[in-house]
This record gives sequence, C-alpha cells and structure tokens, in this order.
Amino acid sequence: MSINHIVTPLDSAVLDSKEHYVFYHKMIDFAFKELIVAVQQHGLCNDQEVRLFKQYCDLLLYSIEAMRIKYMYDEEDHMKIDLTYSGFPNYLEFRYLFNDLELRDDYLNKLTPIQDLKEEFLDTLMRKKKPVKRSKLFQAASIVYYSSVKKEYIFNRFVQGKIMDAVDDSHGKLLTSWSFYDVALNRPFICFMYFNYEGNEIDDYKADIYEVLKATADRKMSLDTMAYAIDRKLPKVFPKLIRRVDLGPIHNVFAKDENRVTHSILEGIGKKEIPLESYAISLEIDEVASRSEFKEGGFFSKQILQKWNDIFKRKYVFAPHRIIQLLHNKTPDIMDDLEKHPIELAGLKMK
Repeated sequence: MSINHIVTPLDSAVLDSKEHYVFYHKMIDFAFKELIVAVQQHGLCNDQEVRLFKQYCDLLLYSIEAMRIKYMYDEEDHMKIDLTYSGFPNYLEFRYLFNDLELRDDYLNKLTPIQDLKEEFLDTLMRKKKPVKRSKLFQAASIVYYSSVKKEYIFNRFVQGKIMDAVDDSHGKLLTSWSFYDVALNRPFICFMYFNYEGNEIDDYKADIYEVLKATADRKMSLDTMAYAIDRKLPKVFPKLIRRVDLGPIHNVFAKDENRVTHSILEGIGKKEIPLESYAISLEIDEVASRSEFKEGGFFSKQILQKWNDIFKRKYVFAPHRIIQLLHNKTPDIMDDLEKHPIELAGLKMK
C-alpha cells in the first residue's frame, strides 16, 4: 500500500481546525519534553550540552505555541506542516511570526479593545444564551497573540549561543553553540564547537566569531567542510571539535514523506495497529575532531589550521514501546544501523 493511499482523519499537511492545532501542539510538546529527558539519561550529550539543547528546544516549542494561538480561530489562513523529512512547521511559518510581531502595535491598535470584547462575550453568553462567533474568538486569540508573544523568543533561521568556558576534560577550553533551521529541509539543527583562542580577551573577538558562524554554518553541509571554513576564516580561533545534532524528522500522522520509518508508522495507523497519536523521532549526531595542526601561507602570513579526522556519525531513534516493536518488524535493517537499541519514550494518549 502506497503512503498516498493511507487515509486518516488528519491526512493533510495543512492544520485547518482547532482540533488539529491542539492535537499537533500537544504531540510536539510531549515528544520534545520526552526527547530532552532521554538525551540526558542516555548520555548522548554532556550536561553542559544538554542545558543548551533544552534552551533551543524551548525556543522551538514557544514558537509552535505562538503559531497555535495565532491560527486557532483563523478561518482564512492555516498553519502548514512540512511533508518532506521533517514533521516540523514550514520555515515560512517562523518568518510570518517575525513579520507579525514587527507590526505588533499597528495590529493591536486595529483590534477591538479588550474590555469591549469581554462585555460583548458576557452579553452573548449570559443574556443571549448563544455561542460566541468564531470571528470574535479569533479577535480574542489575536489580542492574546499580539500582546503576549515575545519576538526575541521566536526560533529564528539562525540562533547564536554565548561563548562560555567548557567543562574540564573537553576538547577545547571554550564552547559556543548555535542552532539553525535549514530552509531546504525544514527542520532544526543544533551545533556545539569546542575551541581554543589565541588572544587576550575573547570578548574582543566575539563579534568576528558570531559573524563567521552565521555566514558559514547556517545550513546542513558536510561537517568537515563547515569545520574547515570556520577554521580558515577565524585565524585566532582553533576549533578542536564540532558536534552537530540533526533534530528530526518527527515521524507522525502529519508526515507524508518516503522515509521508511514514517511509512511504517502511517501504515500501522492506517491499519489501526497503532493509535493515531503514535510518533517516533529520528536524531543524528555528527562530529568531527582535530587530530593535529599544520601551517599554511607565506613567511609573513602563516596561519595555523587543523587537520580533521573522519566524520563520526551516530544515528538514534526514539519512540514508545509499541512503535519500537513495530519498527523492529517493519524496518529491521534500519534498527540494526542505529548506534544503540531504539530509545524508549512514553506514549502519548489523547482523550
């Protein structure tokens, strides 16, 4: 049976009802919180990286919650979920949030005052004994959206973390992190770079580091290519290890890609072998480490660069117990290729 032949009540890339928004947000929120705990418990990242990992995930969840509020009662526009190896909102949805919040004051001035709307709601519910119109509910949701959502907490295409001292026994003395939303893949990546610095004060060089990272490490590419570009463009920085977490795809009922894990879950839902809220998360951690240094350039312009080891790749799948059983039966070769046995998460139960 083809993926396109699997039909479910949510067989759509567009969220076009209140129920869809509630379902999707609850599933993503639940899955991400389970994932954060599992990453820490299974030692996939050290404690310092886990704290940063959680911060980037919190930005994602905050943004998706803002989308839920924005579209909850909107009958004209609908939130779009990416179909291809993602399971996340389309990148343009994040851009729409930024554009909206840039014009926050203009929108708020055009909306009905809160007190007037409250009185109208009470009159409709208590005196007229009628339900509030969806258009009025959308106005109320818009007021909440524009008055409460903070632009600085929206997940941007590139999110730069601070430079901090690395924990003892790390590959370098300093650590910085960043995250980006790959526009082509429509899913987020989180990166960590351990490095040494040749200079007096790192604060004097922070702007240069941030500028280079944003220009050269803001999309998925071969990790050694990224490492070489960063190394060459920052003469005072000596990268020692770069680790990149590919967060996704999220395999669930909203996805319709040709990924075999997604296909197995959709087929299981279509045959009613597993519930509609079934999900799994793929995660890949790539890292490349420096094995030595060499000098390049002329007598007056020599630069110390890194020789990089081969890229080390680790693949993981996170899923509830029933889904792990299904995947072992349907995709045993994929399960055998993982770094470790699929990591069990709690199952989501929708009422």
